[in-house]
Amino acid sequence: MLTAQRKQWLLARLAADGRLVAKDLAAELATSEDTIRRDLRELAAAGRLQRVHGGALPASAAMGDLRVREQVSVEDKVALGRAGAALVEEGQVVLLDGGTTALQVARHLRPGLRATIVTHSPTVAIEAAAHPQLEILMLGGRLFRHSMVNVGAAVIDAASRLRADLYFMGVTGVHPEAGLTTGDAEEAAVKRALHERAAETVVLASREKLLAASPFLVVPLAAASRVIVPADTPARTCRLLKASRCDKP
Repeated sequence: MLTAQRKQWLLARLAADGRLVAKDLAAELATSEDTIRRDLRELAAAGRLQRVHGGALPASAAMGDLRVREQVSVEDKVALGRAGAALVEEGQVVLLDGGTTALQVARHLRPGLRATIVTHSPTVAIEAAAHPQLEILMLGGRLFRHSMVNVGAAVIDAASRLRADLYFMGVTGVHPEAGLTTGDAEEAAVKRALHERAAETVVLASREKLLAASPFLVVPLAAASRVIVPADTPARTCRLLKASRCDKP
């Protein structure tokens, strides 16, 4: 089998099985593990999969910048945003991450709600400001333009003095083994700090993030209080992720 053919076969197998194990594939194709690992390295460098110990997982399709992500799973994100907004209660302190789904949460908070929204995203803060009864606190730091969020030590230090009721965590990968992951190390550190300051962490996961992985771990999947996914998510995926509910898009 030619290299290009083998790579296409690997990608097809990954799509069907949800993961690749280098040792098993080498035996099946009667080739060396080194050959399979080299293929996986090259496919990972091209953004086609995410390498893990012993093999590979699907790469998240949610790794583009904010403008790109605005065009992905739009209906899912609106429905997830509504589901998240419905969880916010009067008087709560809510940590709201950056990203396109977080924007939908801010947009769909009920009129007249009195609560405190804490965010490190300028775009989310502007969206939340449309609700006149909300108190909005911004965590400042270096602006990471890819996701339009503030990152760095200043954000983590400010977060350390908070006690929040809810944290809506945005991630690019949700996987039972790889955990909750994202594409930037500094972003992952900020998300981890926010998670540690909230009584509950909720993940609103559109379909391109499910059973996919990105390079940097935020926390294990079990650390999330709830994982909310689209209504048409397969039952097997819900079982694997232990999703608390499937909300209709």
